[in-house]
Amino acid sequence: MTGTPDGGALITVAELAELTGPAAMPTLVDVRWRLGGPPGIDLYRAGHIPGAVFTDLDRDLAAPPGPGGRHPMPATADFEAAMRRAGVRDNQPVVVYDDADSTAAARAWWLLRYFGHRQVRVLDGGFAAWTAAGHPVQEGLPASAPAAGDFTASPGHLALLDADGAAALARTGVLLDARAGARYRGETEPVDPVAGHIPGAVSAPTAENVHKDGTFLPPAELARRFAALGAADRTAVGAYCGSGVTAAHEVLALTLAGIPAALYTGSWSEWITDPSHPVATGPDPD
Repeated sequence: MTGTPDGGALITVAELAELTGPAAMPTLVDVRWRLGGPPGIDLYRAGHIPGAVFTDLDRDLAAPPGPGGRHPMPATADFEAAMRRAGVRDNQPVVVYDDADSTAAARAWWLLRYFGHRQVRVLDGGFAAWTAAGHPVQEGLPASAPAAGDFTASPGHLALLDADGAAALARTGVLLDARAGARYRGETEPVDPVAGHIPGAVSAPTAENVHKDGTFLPPAELARRFAALGAADRTAVGAYCGSGVTAAHEVLALTLAGIPAALYTGSWSEWITDPSHPVATGPDPD
């Protein structure tokens, strides 16, 4: 399933800096988050793009951990409320950003798109690119909460996989594992209690989607990368990771390459909660 590369999923620092006036300005959402800390709110307090509102990935972009994994899909009403608190409006563009590589920002991008927002872009290179370009930074917390948004969440606008769907896709299409190669192979597992990968899945670490500065590779390079992994020629494609966060980054990269892809949000942390699910190790898919 290939199509036209979606360059509209990203915005550059230069493009964002050129936007002026109430009609042109998007809602800015700061989604900085690091597995194991420090808390994103601390990074936000230390400095953020002026006007940006902090959104907590664990609280606002996921349901509580449990049988659905470490970062399950948030309930529709909960996500809608979180986005309204951030000032997100149905007919106003949204720009999301994180530190640099868009791993956390892609989760916000995917959820907003899944729940029906049509004007969402990720800041390519994130906060690091903004500061590297010499643009102003605002410190501390806002004096008041942003004006409430009117975003109405309507689920189902992007393809979603459950465990059975991911297993089937690994057999009949291409299921990409977005984690680091060592985790895929089962050599190490720093987060989840079981190491390995879903049988049939192909290793495709998200670190290979971006340059060293965190900006995405050009769409043509991404398309070649995914084609080499089998994601081409009208093949059905899906992605998973540890908990559904970096897999959203994989889906974003696939989108830039013009390849529609489904997301298994429960990912590995949900897969291993069912002892009947098989586990593969080593460098090969099976």
